[in-house]
Amino acid sequence: MPSGSNPKSAAVDGVIGWVLFLRAFWRMAGGPWRSRQRWSAIVLASGLVLLTAMQVGVAIALNIWNLRFFDAVEQKALDRFFTLIGVFALIILANVAITISHLQVKRRIQVNWRRWLTRRLMRNWMTGGRHYTLGFAPGRHDNPDGRIAEDIRIATEYAIDIGHSGLYSTMLLITFVNILWSLSGTLDIAVFDTRVVIPGYLVLVALVYTAAGAWIALLLGRPMTQAATRRQASEADFRFGLARARTHSLGIALMRGEPDERRRFLRLFHRAYRAWDVQTSALRRFFYYMATWPLLNQIFPILVAAPRFITGSITLGVMMQTAQAFGQVVAALSWPIDNLAKASEWRASAERVMQMQDALAGLHRDGESAGHIGISTGTVKKLEFRGLVLTDADSKPLTAPIDLTILPGERVMIDGDPALTGHLFHAAAGLWPWGYGRITRPVGAAVHFMPERPYIPVGSLHDALCYPAAKNTYGILGIVGALTRAGLASQADHLEDSAIWDQTLSLADQQRLGFARLLLVKPEWVVLHDATTALAAETELDMMNLIREACPEAAIVIIGTRPALNAGCDRVISLKGA
Repeated sequence: MPSGSNPKSAAVDGVIGWVLFLRAFWRMAGGPWRSRQRWSAIVLASGLVLLTAMQVGVAIALNIWNLRFFDAVEQKALDRFFTLIGVFALIILANVAITISHLQVKRRIQVNWRRWLTRRLMRNWMTGGRHYTLGFAPGRHDNPDGRIAEDIRIATEYAIDIGHSGLYSTMLLITFVNILWSLSGTLDIAVFDTRVVIPGYLVLVALVYTAAGAWIALLLGRPMTQAATRRQASEADFRFGLARARTHSLGIALMRGEPDERRRFLRLFHRAYRAWDVQTSALRRFFYYMATWPLLNQIFPILVAAPRFITGSITLGVMMQTAQAFGQVVAALSWPIDNLAKASEWRASAERVMQMQDALAGLHRDGESAGHIGISTGTVKKLEFRGLVLTDADSKPLTAPIDLTILPGERVMIDGDPALTGHLFHAAAGLWPWGYGRITRPVGAAVHFMPERPYIPVGSLHDALCYPAAKNTYGILGIVGALTRAGLASQADHLEDSAIWDQTLSLADQQRLGFARLLLVKPEWVVLHDATTALAAETELDMMNLIREACPEAAIVIIGTRPALNAGCDRVISLKGA
C-alpha cells in the first residue's frame, strides 16, 4: 500500500469498485433474464434456488442427527445407534439426489448463459467489418479470440458458481445463527464487580473469529486481482503469438525467420512466466492463511463447545451439534474470503469481456457519429466520394479532401501512397470509420470488394468458390467454367477436396480464385485493391478482360499502383496526402 494511504478509504474504494463492476457486468451480461426468452432462465434459476434450499435442509438434518447420534453413543443405546445409522444412510441418499440435480441445473444455466453472451459478442464482433476495424481502435481489446473463447467461459461459469455459493452461505448463516444462538445458552462474566450476561455468546465468538480470519485474508490476498489480470493478459499474448506464426508459417519459412520467431516466443513466454511468478507470490502470501485456517476450523468449534460438556452442562450430542452449528456459521461468514481468489479471476475475465464489448460499441457509435465518415446508398447508380478526408484513429488527417464520382461502366484507377490507398479501400468498404465526408454507394447493386489476399475458408474448394453464398448457389458447370477462365482448370478435379486452401494455393492462385468468384457473382460494381500483385503483367490484363467480358456494364475501380493496367482505365487519379 502506498505510504500515506488510508486503509479505511481504500476499503471504501474497493467496495465502490465492486459495486460499479457488478452494475456494469449486469448491463452487459444480464440479457438472458431480461430478454423474451427470460422465462426459461427464470425457471432454471428458481430451480437452482430451490435445490440450494434443499442443500441447506440436508445440513440442518445432519445437525439434528449429530445431536441424537452422539447422545445415543454417550448413553450406549445400541438400538438407537443402529436406527440412526439407517437415518444417516437416508440423509446420504437425499444429499446425492439433490447434489446431482443441482449440478445439472447449475451447469445448464452456465452453458446457456455462456451461449447467449458468446453469440452476442460474436455477432457484434463479426458484423460490418468490426473484427478488422477493432485492431485499429484505441483501448484494451487485444486477443479477441481469447476473450470470446476463454474469458466469456470464466465470466459466466464463475458468476454462477460464486452466486450459488453466496446464496447457500446466506441461507446457511440465517439458519444456523438461530440454531447456534439457541444452543449457546448465556455467558455470565464479572467485569469490575459488575455481572454481565451475554446471551447466544457463541454467535459473537463466531463473528469475532471470522472477522479475524477475514482481516488476515484480505491483508494477504489484496494483490491477487492484479496478478490474475496480468497473467491472463500475458497468456493470451503468448497464445496469439503462436497462432499468428502458424497463420504466416509460409512467409516465416521462406525468410528463414524461425530464429527470430523463437526469440519472440521466448519473450512472450517470459512475460507469461513472470506473470506466473507474480501470481505465485500473491498466492503464496494468501496460502499462509489457507494452510492454517481450514485446520483451525476443524478443531476450534470443539474447543469452544467442550468446556460446557466437561462441566456437565450439556450432553455429548449437544456438544457435537453445537460444534457443527458453529462450524456452519463460520463457513458461511467466511464465504467472501474463501471465494476471494475465484472472485478475482472472475472479475479479471469479466472486465476483459467488457473491454471488448465497450470497444465494439465505440466502433458502432463511431460509424453513426457526425465526426466520422458517413456511408449511405444513393438514389442513382453512381459511386461518390464527397469531401472525404481520411484520418487516423486519433483524428489526424491523412489525405487531402477527395471529391470523385464514378459512373456505371467506368474504369478508374486511384494510385498513390500504398498506406493511403489501403485506407481508402477500407473506407469504401465501411471498414475505416475515421475521417469525415461522405461515401455514397450506388442504388440497387452491391459493390464487390477484392483485396490482395482473398479470404478462403477451410473446407472444400467448392464451398470456398461459392463463399459467402451457399454451396448450391451456382451450377457445377458454371463453377468449372469460372475456374478454367481464371486459369485454375487443374483445380476442377479437386472441387470436393477439403484443405486449408490459403496454405495449399500460391498467392497467385488465390488471386485467380478471387477472380473466379467474381465471374460467378457478375457484379455491377467492382473495387479492387492490389488484387493482382502476384500476377504477371499480361495476366493482370487477362483478368481485367475477363471482368469486361463477363460484366460489360460493370464499373471497375482499381485502388493501388498497377502500371500494367493504366492503359485500360478511363481515368487515373492520384491520391494526395494531407
